Amino acid sequence: MAAKRFSDQFESSSDQQNEKRRRTGPRLATVIQEVIAGNFLQNFCSALEPMIRRVVQEEVEHGLRRSMRSLSRSNSLRIQAVEPSRLKLCFSDRLSLPIFTASKIVDLEKNPLQIILLETRGDRMIQASLPYPIKVEIVVLDGDFPQGDGEAWTSEEFDKNIVRERTGKRPLLTGESHVTLRDGAVALSDFEFTDNSSWIRCRKFRLGARVVQRSCGGVQIQEAMSEAFVVKDHRGELYKKHHPPMLDDEVWRLEKIGKDGAFHRKLAAEGIHTVQDFLKVSVVEQPKLRTILGVGMSEKMWDVTLKHARDCVLGSKLYVYGGSSYTIILNPICEIVKVVVNGQTYSKQYLSSLNSGYVENMVKSAYANWNSLQEVDGQLSQTPLLTQGDLVDQYPNNNQTIPRSFQQHAFFTDEATSLHIAQADQCTDNWVETPAFINTAVDSGVRYTFPDSPSDGELSPFSRGI
Repeated sequence: MAAKRFSDQFESSSDQQNEKRRRTGPRLATVIQEVIAGNFLQNFCSALEPMIRRVVQEEVEHGLRRSMRSLSRSNSLRIQAVEPSRLKLCFSDRLSLPIFTASKIVDLEKNPLQIILLETRGDRMIQASLPYPIKVEIVVLDGDFPQGDGEAWTSEEFDKNIVRERTGKRPLLTGESHVTLRDGAVALSDFEFTDNSSWIRCRKFRLGARVVQRSCGGVQIQEAMSEAFVVKDHRGELYKKHHPPMLDDEVWRLEKIGKDGAFHRKLAAEGIHTVQDFLKVSVVEQPKLRTILGVGMSEKMWDVTLKHARDCVLGSKLYVYGGSSYTIILNPICEIVKVVVNGQTYSKQYLSSLNSGYVENMVKSAYANWNSLQEVDGQLSQTPLLTQGDLVDQYPNNNQTIPRSFQQHAFFTDEATSLHIAQADQCTDNWVETPAFINTAVDSGVRYTFPDSPSDGELSPFSRGI
């Protein structure tokens, strides 16, 4: 049994060794295949190498050419960015301020705003034009832009400072935001702001205009930019002051007088409702007007208010007031333009010949009866009523006796002659000019001093001098 087991183990061991020998030894077919494959790969690579070298070389050269063109173009753009453009857009005039939402944007002359094309020639800027139209876009800019001297900026900086509408709001500008510039100019009409400027940091906007690049044929044109300004809500326009004020404006339109404020209520209580009312009282009874306003209005405030009121456009209307033997011509704020006494006309420059007390009474009487005055429309020099003969015909009672209250002190003096009014019971031919009564100012009374221009110096016609 033992011998049989040993024989079986020996045979098994021999079989395993033969199997290992068969596994580790290379087959001839495999060796031949490997040799053939190696020779093919070597021949293939040798044939493919020139083709690969040619393709790679062509691609590298093509890439280098593209890189050079790109580098050249970027350098050219950088040079153009550094050198300022000779052409620029510009607004023709400054904006009319203040600006309110929902109100048309116009220039200082209340005309539509214009954009013009300018060209720099040396130190001069002249209007230019292009042979083709260009598209221009109107934008809103931050009021703090640009920094520094305000003239140098790049297109990129300009674009970064464009202000867009707030979330949930309409576009900041309504109307035609794109216009076509022809022959070097274009007018902007019917465009307005929809939102105020209080929500940005500087609280101010600027208007800007830039060329739509694809419409300018590659020509570099600098953008236009307006001055910085505040845009207020439309409801603020209801309370704004008028410059200049109009005669029929409510009195609170004057500087330092607020609507429904203390000054406004005080003036309204005294029947002073309009700018014309204010000016008339300032001419006839200025101390009364100061008393009405009270100590709350300082001298500085008073000067500002009165100066603003005096900027009022008076127009050409005149007012005629006649007594028993005199006629007085006034402008709309109760300043004397001419006085006619018994047919004798005294123009503004000769009013100093009249007794100041007499003239003062005439003006006060006219002011007290203002609603009954005759209104004359036209220039003084062209008004027939103001010639001496016409006045006599218009007022046939000019030769009647002047009431005693005026006769007591009505003396007329100048260097050569004087007009004297005798007492009513001693004279029947009143206001007779005669060289027999030659008096000095001291003898005859107080001379009436009147300024050459109502706008110079004191408005009141009641100043006295010798």
